[in-house]
Amino acid sequence: MVVLLQLSCALLGGLLMSRVVKPFHLPAVTAYLVAGVLIGPYCLGLVGVPGLGFNTAEQVAALDLISQLALGFIAFTIGNEFRLEQLKHMGRQAITVGIAQAVITTVLVDIGLVGLHLVMPQVISVPSAITLGAIAAATAPAATLMVVRQYKAGGPLTKLLLLVVAIDDAVGLVLFSVSFGIATALEKGAASLQSIVLEPLLEIVLSCALGALAGWLLHRIEKYFFSNSKRLTLSITCVLATVALSMAEFTVGGVHIGFSLLLVCMMAGTVFCNICDFSEEIMDRIDDWTAPLFVLFFVLSGAELNLTILSDPLVLLIGAVYIVFRSAGKYSGAFASCAATKCRPEITKWLGITLLPQAGVALGMALTAQQLSDGAVVRSVVLFSVLVYELVGPALTKYALTAAGEIKPEGRVDRRRRNGPLELFHIGHHPHNAA
Repeated sequence: MVVLLQLSCALLGGLLMSRVVKPFHLPAVTAYLVAGVLIGPYCLGLVGVPGLGFNTAEQVAALDLISQLALGFIAFTIGNEFRLEQLKHMGRQAITVGIAQAVITTVLVDIGLVGLHLVMPQVISVPSAITLGAIAAATAPAATLMVVRQYKAGGPLTKLLLLVVAIDDAVGLVLFSVSFGIATALEKGAASLQSIVLEPLLEIVLSCALGALAGWLLHRIEKYFFSNSKRLTLSITCVLATVALSMAEFTVGGVHIGFSLLLVCMMAGTVFCNICDFSEEIMDRIDDWTAPLFVLFFVLSGAELNLTILSDPLVLLIGAVYIVFRSAGKYSGAFASCAATKCRPEITKWLGITLLPQAGVALGMALTAQQLSDGAVVRSVVLFSVLVYELVGPALTKYALTAAGEIKPEGRVDRRRRNGPLELFHIGHHPHNAA
């Protein structure tokens, strides 16, 4: 009973907060995150009334499965952007920008934090500094996708942004594995080629293979169903199964084998959308079905934010350096790589700002980094930066997309008004709607 009350409180709180921030023209994502903070264990949860918000951090952590499912559907949806016709036009630019901005961000954050270590050795160690540099490369796809959806943003910047955010996960995984391997070697005095190179490459290759298989199976099975409701149910089933399989971990011959949830689901969406001729219709219906799930995801993300770290001056100092250098890296990296690949001026100018949000992937990396001697500092700094980026990042993404001319007034029209008689007639008479 208590869990159901907490979920209903999270949904209601998120929806009400979205109305509160509407006059300020803030994205709904920001409203959901603020709602999560308010009903979390550090605000309303302190009252101690069961079901009225989350009373402890453990109660929020117990609902982690919801966050994993939401990330799976987000990644599956982003996979829809990797259509062959788009890759022919923007594939080279997306890959170049995706790799360059991540590497430049890592290098700049490394310079900033190692410099801080040289000035104040007691504040942060070199292993933690270079680990944070790699974590800085990660960008949160969820907040970006939600802003794009809410305002129905469209254009070359939006298309490149979604491609870059998707590529960013694979690049960030490699950078983190290499940096964390070096950091561990600095502490223990021994480097492992297996953990630095072999295991991250295996994770990327196996994740892509598993996702491709899931997307192909989804297409093959959906051929036997003709109603859109059954196809929707089958698609949701596929994503649920894919998320579950991506959580598997095992060891073969001393080599740790694991999967990236985002990469697996992204590849599943990519393969499905490129081989299925009615995929766009299915994706539209999945978008409608997942709306409440995404609200829960962001409210829970807000409830997870630990406000007690704001009382630690050392965390605030390291966090400030991290945020400044990461922001500079994302912007300059995107600007330089866009200019080098001859992107449009509006893309070159605004893409970097849209890459600032950071959340789940970075927190997962920080959890691994706790193995370092001062790993608790790494996690606290990442928690602080996530608090800042998640509250400010969506608004900056909206601002950049608006300045680039890809969010227009009609993008905020109610869907009931947008779906006029012609569109409803078209959907109602689609040949795939036959039972």
